[in-house]
Formats: sequence, structure tokens, C-alpha cells
Amino acid sequence: MSENELRDEICRVGRSLFERGYVHATAGNVSVRLDDGGFLITPTDACLGFLEPQRLAKVSAEGEQLGGDRASKTLALHRRIYAAAPEARCVIHTHSTHLVALTLSGVWGREAILPPITPYFVMKVGRVPLIPYHRPGDPAAAELVAHAIEAGRQQGTLLSAVMLDRLGPNAWAATPAAAMAVLEELEETARLWLLAQPKPAPLDEAAIEELRQAFGAAW
Repeated sequence: MSENELRDEICRVGRSLFERGYVHATAGNVSVRLDDGGFLITPTDACLGFLEPQRLAKVSAEGEQLGGDRASKTLALHRRIYAAAPEARCVIHTHSTHLVALTLSGVWGREAILPPITPYFVMKVGRVPLIPYHRPGDPAAAELVAHAIEAGRQQGTLLSAVMLDRLGPNAWAATPAAAMAVLEELEETARLWLLAQPKPAPLDEAAIEELRQAFGAAW
């Protein structure tokens, strides 16, 4: 996509997330990596439902603002994700209700906040580690996220999302639409897990291995 097309796509994705309740008020942010190494990112305190393409912040590869409104305070986190995950071209952060509720009530595990309860969660998202609480925009959280991505890579797993304790998920993929799909699947799985009583058993190792062989699942 051209830069102008990416600007329009960020606004489309932001509006879609807002209208369906994945973000509220001025929570959440979206960024894309440009071909020249720079970035577009939603402005600080912007509502994702009412973004304007020309007001998106444009940032150089070194993090210097080049245009638009002031960049989101989570810019450092987005840049660390892109550096640690070269395959990522879009990062989305939301305060999705069920995922935040999950961290408040207790995640399944720190290395995987949700168990592998559905095939599409295994196929489309995979393991999602919990990042300990830090204030919004704290660079220390960015370093922990980068470390989690690298740790997953060393174990042969490419992460597609992490969960910031009490804040929300960061999901990434090759396009804004694909990153939004990862986030949607993750939030839906959290909703299922919180609603299910009694708690369902995870898929067994044979079922997960079949998903690996058939679809390249990274669990």
C-alpha cells in the first residue's frame, strides 16, 4: 500500500474497532511501518473512531516526529515490537474488555494467558505471554515485550501478540486488517474462557500437533 492508502486503512481499522467496542474513549492506538523504515501512528489522546488521515503522526526510523499531531505515548513500545519482530508491519493496541478483565481475575498462565481451547485460537493467535504491569508509555514495558518476542523466537515460536497486565493487548501482523483479526480472535477467546462454566479442558497435544501439521500453527 502507498502511504496515503495506509493512512486511510489505519482510520478504517480504528473506526471498526471503536464501533464494535474493542476500544473506547481515547484508549488504544494503531501504527504501521513504512517502506522507508519510518512509521505512521495514531496521535496521543486520539479517539480511534474519529481519526483523520492527515492528522496521523509520521515518525522517522529514529523516532523523530516528521508530521501530523503528536505521536502516541506508546511509540517506544511499537518501535521495539517492530525491531524485535521484523515480520510485523502493523501493531494494534486496545483496552479490550474481556482481556483486561482476564488479567484482573487471573490469567491461565504467565507464558500463555489463555489455554488452547479452540482450533482458531491456536491457528490464528498462539501463545500470548503476560507482561507485568507498568504505567502506560513506560519504556521498561517495551523492553519486556521485546524480550518476550525474542524468547519465543528462540523456542521456535513467532509471537503475534502480548498482553499488558491491566492495560490490554498488543497484536501485530503484516497488514492492519490481519493485525485486527489477531486481536479479534484473542479477545473472543478471552470472552469464551470467562463465560465458560465449568472451564473447558484445553485441546490435547495430538489435536494441537494436527493443527501444526495442517495449518502451521505456532503453539
